[in-house]
Amino acid sequence: MPGIVGMISQRPPEDCQRLVETMVAVMQHERFYVSGTHFVPEMGLYAGWVAHENSFAASQPFLNERRDLALILSGECFLDPQTRIELHRKGHDIGTNKASWLVHLYEEQGEQFFGNLNGIFSGLLIDKRQRKAFLFNDRYGVDRIYCHETADAVYFASEAKALLRVLEQLRSFDEEGIAQYLAFGCTLASRTLFRGIDNMPGASLWSFENGTCCKRRYFSPETWETQPPLSGDDFQTQFQETFKRILPRYFGFDSRMGIALTGGLDTRMIMACRPETTDKPVCFTYSGERVDTLDARIASRIAAVCRLEHHTLHIGQDFFADFAALADRTVYLTDGCFGVLGAHEIYMNRLARQLSPMRLTGNYGGEVLRGVSTFKALPLAEGLVDARLFPAMQSSIEQVAGWKEHQITFAAFREVPWNLFGNLQAGRSQIGFRTPYMDNEMVSLAYRAPESLRRSRATALRLVKENDPLLTAIPTDRAHLGHAHGPGAFLRRSHAEITFKLDYYISEGLPNWLSPLDPLFNGIASGLGLVGLHKHLHYRCWLKQRLAAYLSGAMDEACRLGSPFWNTAFLKQMAAGHLRGRQNYLVEINVVLTLEAIERQLFRELPRKLKQLANC
Repeated sequence: MPGIVGMISQRPPEDCQRLVETMVAVMQHERFYVSGTHFVPEMGLYAGWVAHENSFAASQPFLNERRDLALILSGECFLDPQTRIELHRKGHDIGTNKASWLVHLYEEQGEQFFGNLNGIFSGLLIDKRQRKAFLFNDRYGVDRIYCHETADAVYFASEAKALLRVLEQLRSFDEEGIAQYLAFGCTLASRTLFRGIDNMPGASLWSFENGTCCKRRYFSPETWETQPPLSGDDFQTQFQETFKRILPRYFGFDSRMGIALTGGLDTRMIMACRPETTDKPVCFTYSGERVDTLDARIASRIAAVCRLEHHTLHIGQDFFADFAALADRTVYLTDGCFGVLGAHEIYMNRLARQLSPMRLTGNYGGEVLRGVSTFKALPLAEGLVDARLFPAMQSSIEQVAGWKEHQITFAAFREVPWNLFGNLQAGRSQIGFRTPYMDNEMVSLAYRAPESLRRSRATALRLVKENDPLLTAIPTDRAHLGHAHGPGAFLRRSHAEITFKLDYYISEGLPNWLSPLDPLFNGIASGLGLVGLHKHLHYRCWLKQRLAAYLSGAMDEACRLGSPFWNTAFLKQMAAGHLRGRQNYLVEINVVLTLEAIERQLFRELPRKLKQLANC
């Protein structure tokens, strides 16, 4: 997985170097990764990195001319053309390296540099001139840094397993982290699933000097929350200007860009304002096994209007044949932040990488611009979880319910880095990732939307209409755009919303108390042609049919291990009920098998797994 590792310690250099090299090896998951190390023993600094070949962070470390500044980086930062011109004017030799400008910008700006970075990133900057180092991450905390502190060292890594590999005493679950995971499907704030391992908050800036560590934050969401709101017209005008100005940053790439195109609004805005590039982008859409989803059909029409190549990427038979390995790999690569029922993410992004090593998406546009959210308490069946975890689970639910914060602060600084991190991490293991909707300028401007536009599609619809009118003739997957008013538009939108909800229930299943009606419900939906219209993932049905052997075997193993988190008798009943189709235990199956896979791969099998990977 692309990322960084390191330790800061005055222990013998040979010990520190060996530990960092081991951590780097743990994260070397694919043949198309490149890696390296950078050691400054006189300052007690030892770091390493892993990156996709030819990516922004591939040619590390980044050094200034005097080689007294060094930067180790994960992720990607975006530079305004004017900043590059200014650096040239001041005599800095930026060269052709994609990221070398970063150390020169630090030379000019000092510690203000960190607050001026724009992107999804984390890094270690070593300033030999001051005998000082800075460990930092992006202001949202999307590019994670896991850390552990001992009396004589600070360890950090982009993947928790790198720490687990060299610090055997950490290989156990954190019960509060488990309680949060069972409550929401993710951990909150700095909590992780692992005892003794913390997740650095967003906008962290830890400075190390003379054996001391000073921890501070270089940005607070309050800075954006206190901006005055704009009027409706002013906001929409400024939104268009900003979006069109920042979008070329995300198209700049040495080879052909891949656009993960959907039938929704957020990628439609990107297509309406796409800049001219030397190499035309290639578009692709994830779809089901054989039948194209509505997303894929609409995306194909959009690409045709834009005169761009489009591919529909289907789930093949090999997905089901290799499912057990894909499920384990998903849990392993994401440190359990994405579960066994996220195995499709690695599979689909492997296919996408064959078209382009970089994926531009509309991810997080709905969350940041329109308040869309999937962050909610998990509806776990009564009787599954051991009673001693209930108080901590309830405490987490009450804590979240008591949050009274800005809608965009919750989306950008909570939901994206906590709840949506696993999906992102799985995808980034295979392909580069970009989205304009986490750009600092876009998020900052979103705070200034008037209340009337906070959850409205009006801004997006206007942008598409005014920048590429041809795209308004193609409705979205929810029947927006085109003729947006009148009885006909209302009926089309109503039909789209109803079919979307019905397909959701076909895919995810009816609640347990209605599960006996599932066969009748599915029969009607199939007759109306709704199955797979919107959703291309059908894990509920797959686990009853094509993946039934996997479910039976994995659940038997979970029962045999006798985890203290579950009531074992309920596990047996749960698997049987789901396989017979009498109950819907999709959520429960995911959390049980995910935690079992974490315990097996990251605690018991980790040393052996590293040896296996080294032999691949």
